Amino acid sequence: MTAQCRVLRVHRSGFYSWLKNPSSTRAQDDAKLIGMIKAAHEESSGTYGSPRICREIRESGALCGENRVARLMKEHGIKAYRRYRRPKYRFSRPSLITPNRLNQDFDVPGPDRVWVTDITYIATSEGWLYLAVVIDLFSRRVVGWSMSSTITTDLAITALHAALWRRRPIHRVTVHSDQGSQFSSDAWNRFCRDHNLDRSMSRRGNCYDNAVVESFFSSLKKERIRGRTYLTREEARADIFDYIEVFYNRIRRHSTLGMVSPVEFEEVKIGV
Repeated sequence: MTAQCRVLRVHRSGFYSWLKNPSSTRAQDDAKLIGMIKAAHEESSGTYGSPRICREIRESGALCGENRVARLMKEHGIKAYRRYRRPKYRFSRPSLITPNRLNQDFDVPGPDRVWVTDITYIATSEGWLYLAVVIDLFSRRVVGWSMSSTITTDLAITALHAALWRRRPIHRVTVHSDQGSQFSSDAWNRFCRDHNLDRSMSRRGNCYDNAVVESFFSSLKKERIRGRTYLTREEARADIFDYIEVFYNRIRRHSTLGMVSPVEFEEVKIGV
């Protein structure tokens, strides 16, 4: 035995200790940790990666590191849903295009100073369901949204009107969009003017100018819509409502906000 330990470069005392307890403390801790990782992953509907799962475990009182969580997730094949691309559609009227006032400056000092908006679409067995959202850059909270079976200017205006009704801003708000036909229409321009809203538009074909709302749509599709089949538009409406108002605004941890939800961020920063 002495010769074998010498060849394997193992201390005899360590070998005899292993005989008494073959399963190391580290392995036992990993087994407990992987159970907590699976629970946090399932609770987020499979959308959380290692940073958010690590934060969930730490808040439950357990000790863990993000690298360790990432290693265990990789070993057990646990991973967050990946995004997929959406087709682009952009139409504009040059006479109603406005300058890019935002210039990719997504850090805003207070609520209801800059809102970003856009439209996406969701497939159902009845046909497309179009979703327009308005997001407050300060807290990344969805403050207005609307859904329709057709993609019209009214869809975009309804979402913006919902944001105004919900937030009732006391400051003049800058509303940033892309150059889509809904946002370069006479009706959109008049609505913004009548409600003291400053318009801003992305450069043509530059998705990074409106990256925050693009990121939201990506999260919506990979965290909730991907892999689901909606039989009716009404079924899709209900599920998207649940994602926005129940999960995203109130529960989902946002890396830009220090791993808290938009509602929690506003409660801490402005006490609402």
